[in-house]
Amino acid sequence: MKALRRFTAWLARGRTAVIALPYAWLLLFFALPFLIVLKISVSEMETVHFKDLISYADGVLRIAIKTSNYLFITQDDLYVLAYLASLKYAAITTLGCLLIGYPFAYFMARARLTLQPALLMLVMLPFWTSFLLRVYAWKGLLGEHGWVANAIEALGLDRLLLAAGLIPALGNLLHTPFSLVVGMVYTYLPFMILPLYANLSKMDLRLLEAASDLGATPWTAFWRITVPLSKAGIIAGSMLVFIPCVGEFVIPELLGGPQTLMIGRVLWDEFFSNNDWPMASSVAVVMVLLILVPLALFSKYQAESREGV
Repeated sequence: MKALRRFTAWLARGRTAVIALPYAWLLLFFALPFLIVLKISVSEMETVHFKDLISYADGVLRIAIKTSNYLFITQDDLYVLAYLASLKYAAITTLGCLLIGYPFAYFMARARLTLQPALLMLVMLPFWTSFLLRVYAWKGLLGEHGWVANAIEALGLDRLLLAAGLIPALGNLLHTPFSLVVGMVYTYLPFMILPLYANLSKMDLRLLEAASDLGATPWTAFWRITVPLSKAGIIAGSMLVFIPCVGEFVIPELLGGPQTLMIGRVLWDEFFSNNDWPMASSVAVVMVLLILVPLALFSKYQAESREGV
């Protein structure tokens, strides 16, 4: 009995250690840096130093918290428009990745088992190349005499893009909202395909056979069975795409233009051009809070799904 109790206690300690490890990781690499940035955002900067938030002198305890940066963010159109643009382009990118990625993931999940590893490798193949090089490649593809730009102009698609307001003039495809969306969709597409494929590959195909036996058409079975059962993959892929897109800097800098100012560029300018660390930290804190909202919604959906099961 004593040996059994020792073994049970050892298992309990092991479970505690396993559970504590990810929490310690989050505390060390997310919560602590976020608190440091939050502290800087409400601090007063003196040359290269920051004033203490709490000071005690002559029997007087002083708490100095600067909130003017956050007020300025809400009052200045530059920051408001940059946040809105970031959310807009992140949402457009997420939708584009979903429209392209879902059929591809569906095809991968329904392909022969011997073919699926090759298709999965093709999805992951871009990760074998530097992210920066892949973005730079689109500058050549969409630039003057680039073969993608030539194909778009030959097919007359540039007129549709002009009518949609995605490019300012015919033949001008680079440094536009169109080039920005193309670059972001291309970059983040694997993050949408992989969760969808993992979800669709585990679906019970007997449900589709039962729907067919009951008289449902393939299209009806897809919308009434496949799509609802893949909702978890859709939400997971959307979060993996939307969240990093909000704070994206490299792609808007290389492929975007004056019309596509996103908050990542504003954050860079505040840190390295204006050298205003409290203002830059305030911008970063607001951006993190904007990202936490969809994460909270995703967590709530997961909790409701587990309760439903």
